[in-house]
Amino acid sequence: MTQTIEPQVESTSEDEIAHQPLGVYTRPKGGNGWRDWVTTVDHKKIGILYGAAALFFFLIGGIEALLIRLQLATPNGTVLGADMYNQMFTMHGVTMVFLVIMPLAAAFANYLLPLQIGARDVAFPRLNALSFWVFLAGGLFLNTAWIFGDAPDGGWFGYAPNTGIVFSPGNGMDFYAIGLQITGIASLVSAMNLIVTVLNMRAPGMTLFKMPVFTWMILVVQFLLVFAVPVITVALFLLLFDRNFGSNFFNPVLGADPLLWQHLFWIFGHPEVYILILPSFGIISEVIPTFSRKPIFGYPFMVFSGIAIGFMGWGVWAHHMFVSGIGPISVAAFSLSTMFIAVPTGVKILNWMATMWGGKLLFNTPMLFATGVVSMFTVGGLSGVTHAVAPADTQQTDTYYIVAHFHYVIFGGALLGIFAGFYFWWPKVFGHKLGEKLGKLNFWLMLIGFNLTFGPMHILGLQGMSRRIHSYSPGFGFELWNMVETIGSFIIGLGVLLFLINIYASAKKAKGQPPIGPDPWDARTLEWAIPSPTPEHNFDYVPVVTDIDDFWHKKYQPDENGKLRKVADGNEIAQKGDQHPHLPSPSYWPIVLAAGLPLIALGLIYNLWVSGIGLVLLLGAMFGWSLEPATDPNAGHDDDGDDHGPDTNTPDGDEGLA
Repeated sequence: MTQTIEPQVESTSEDEIAHQPLGVYTRPKGGNGWRDWVTTVDHKKIGILYGAAALFFFLIGGIEALLIRLQLATPNGTVLGADMYNQMFTMHGVTMVFLVIMPLAAAFANYLLPLQIGARDVAFPRLNALSFWVFLAGGLFLNTAWIFGDAPDGGWFGYAPNTGIVFSPGNGMDFYAIGLQITGIASLVSAMNLIVTVLNMRAPGMTLFKMPVFTWMILVVQFLLVFAVPVITVALFLLLFDRNFGSNFFNPVLGADPLLWQHLFWIFGHPEVYILILPSFGIISEVIPTFSRKPIFGYPFMVFSGIAIGFMGWGVWAHHMFVSGIGPISVAAFSLSTMFIAVPTGVKILNWMATMWGGKLLFNTPMLFATGVVSMFTVGGLSGVTHAVAPADTQQTDTYYIVAHFHYVIFGGALLGIFAGFYFWWPKVFGHKLGEKLGKLNFWLMLIGFNLTFGPMHILGLQGMSRRIHSYSPGFGFELWNMVETIGSFIIGLGVLLFLINIYASAKKAKGQPPIGPDPWDARTLEWAIPSPTPEHNFDYVPVVTDIDDFWHKKYQPDENGKLRKVADGNEIAQKGDQHPHLPSPSYWPIVLAAGLPLIALGLIYNLWVSGIGLVLLLGAMFGWSLEPATDPNAGHDDDGDDHGPDTNTPDGDEGLA
């Protein structure tokens, strides 16, 4: 018997409307123009905004990388001076880690997580909007340092006392410290929002161990953010006080300990590696089963290995410090923990391979990128395990071997996985696929360019080439491999350019064509059970979940012999997207509040009067936010407003919720 929850339609009297706050405190009306994007609290639009902003910073970080490689292509390079190289090297690292990989993961999390758990939005829509605008404010503030000629120059790791006022006298490291504080606020706000969303807003019947692997990995990442970001926040505050107020936290001349910075940074920094990589693991854990035509092998092990990685990631940070004099006992302990963390990572790799084993593999572009992640991350993981051997780590530290390892993990693991997600979920977001021919060419160019760029760095590192240097002398045997790396970097750039061309060409081709069906890949999870592109309200009715990969089980059932047979077409059984439920109203205040933060930051560096303007904006936005009505009866998201009847298309066995 079908259980249906009748909609609770609340009428608003004229007297109640009369007492609604008016003017600036009235929620803005939805629309289709730029104002709708600026004031949106829709998790899907916020996810798209995250992705667009991150791709913008990706282009900036990519240009910085190409300039670095041009400088190092030949001995005694003259493309960049020493000071400019340090700035370029620092900003490349900061941009790629904090302004590209993290927000790209946030883009997928914001867009997909509510869809995968059967929710209409996140728990706190305005906070979700605030997290994006604060991130954008922090990213723009960091890059404003280029305009003032004061870009950070102390490396993305910011080692003290080199980043103190003596060795870095400009304002660059102040931009670094304050900019990362701002982006950290965005990360914390988003993390708490998504945790509450997952724990409280899952569809009926979706227990924690019926959630998709992607949702699980995103959940683990949010807990890592909640605990890791405060650590770097403390470290950055200490650095700011050392630089601006004469305090003494890191200066060894005055009896302080510079290792304090390294401990604080890497206690944050190594969980940060898993903050970057786990979303990619979640993405390919959805892509590989779809294109293998098999369920994920060992679902519980995939989940628990992700949790184990998140937990064990807190116990390996000091392998970055084996040459700093931490002592043999610490070296032995962290060597063991570095070996042990390879176990849950290996479990994931074996499970992905087992999923593909015996499957009916389809090597579409998303699958190509996913298999690229499995292979390239394996290389990066194995090179990382070598750091568990203290004598080897001692030789490899501060050489290009470390650069190679890091990029095989972050580029080969995180970024290739994100590109797999782009090609996989693009039809769900925009209603059309990206072109396959250009997509496959995009993959091969990025894969070949990636290996040409970072593979030889293993050799250079073992030959003794130091990292973080702006030039090298001839005669050491470094010339050939550096030239190969530079050529490889431009091949990567060509691959990224093809991706952008693919976006434009596929959109142009799809113009005037009907949107693609809800389930173009014959996929498994709930987001494929609703139209493409996703309706504003997500679900016409909240689904009732009975299995892992519930949507797939509605399409495939075992026959009398126990073999799975297709019993329904996903495009036919998907929801119609024709309901008009009430949705959260847009808001001006998230972007206004976020705009105050970079002004406060600039004022702290240059002129306190600017900080005063930013503080007025901040406090005014908080005041307006608190007085803003929960909803505005005159600002509905659709023509029907709240006047909608009960669901009429609820299938048997599902719970209708207007």
